[in-house]
Amino acid sequence: MKQPHNLSRFRQAVKDGEFLMTAEVMPPKGGNPAHMIKMANGLKGRVHAVNVTDGSRAVLRMSSLAASTILLQQGIEPIYQIACRDRNSIGLQADLLGANALGIQNVLALTGDPVKAGDHPQAKSVFDMESVRLLKAIAKLNQGFDINDKPLSDTPTDLFAGAAVDPQSKSWSGLKSRFEKKLAAGAEFFQSQLVCDFDKLDKFMNEIAQGCGKPILVGIFLLKSAKNAEFINRCVPGVDIPQHIIDRLAKAKDPLREGVAIAAEQVQAARSLCQGVHLMAVKREDLIPEILDLAGIPPISSEPMSLDSPTLGDRPGLIRISTPTA
Repeated sequence: MKQPHNLSRFRQAVKDGEFLMTAEVMPPKGGNPAHMIKMANGLKGRVHAVNVTDGSRAVLRMSSLAASTILLQQGIEPIYQIACRDRNSIGLQADLLGANALGIQNVLALTGDPVKAGDHPQAKSVFDMESVRLLKAIAKLNQGFDINDKPLSDTPTDLFAGAAVDPQSKSWSGLKSRFEKKLAAGAEFFQSQLVCDFDKLDKFMNEIAQGCGKPILVGIFLLKSAKNAEFINRCVPGVDIPQHIIDRLAKAKDPLREGVAIAAEQVQAARSLCQGVHLMAVKREDLIPEILDLAGIPPISSEPMSLDSPTLGDRPGLIRISTPTA
């Protein structure tokens, strides 16, 4: 019989309909996780869970599975991002089984960025699956079967799977189709790409996500300067930071402080539209608590995580400049 984990803080918050807060950290490009741990520790009590990226923008970094495990050992609840680009169906399932055994509950299923975008353009892509098929694979593992419908030899997994969404997609029909497919495949929550156009977000929430019964966390990105915003527009697929925000940053005496203020305003705007926010502050994760304070978001309750694993003890609801392709 399946022995499920006790609900994690994030999973319980989803179940209880709380306003959700997540943030993102990148694993190191090296063997020392100290900086990642420091940044993640600063988010304790302010976010329900911390996303750990998986080769975002096809740039080599430490395994997201290993980094997620390290954070879990530090008492920080991870959302383990797993992308289809670098592993075949055997490897993906193997890592998911391993994550479950290590006590990791939350998983964000992603297709992955093309290798040509990253620092190893000569590498071979796999893409044995994409995000919808990966979600279906997770659902099968949770039922005690692999993707070939062969039973697992012992207990099923108990993974809480989420998916990416881009409310600013230029293809409305494509957005609707992918969202519905991910819902049908078992997505329990959605985290969005960076959002600056809240009119489009409002339209998405009312015309596509309305009544889906799953939380949508809108992606809020800390822009550090006009140059930073222009770089993101140029280099990150699917992102369109409007000129008025770039101009506001360019005119500011202190662009970073202005970026913090903009992010806080966006968090406030998101509260009236979605069930949560996903905060991205690359290399300045330490400023996320300040953004939340300015937005009037209080600390979350400090209930401890309860993660029992085999080895370790009608409101729709929503990742991230560096979110891999959905």
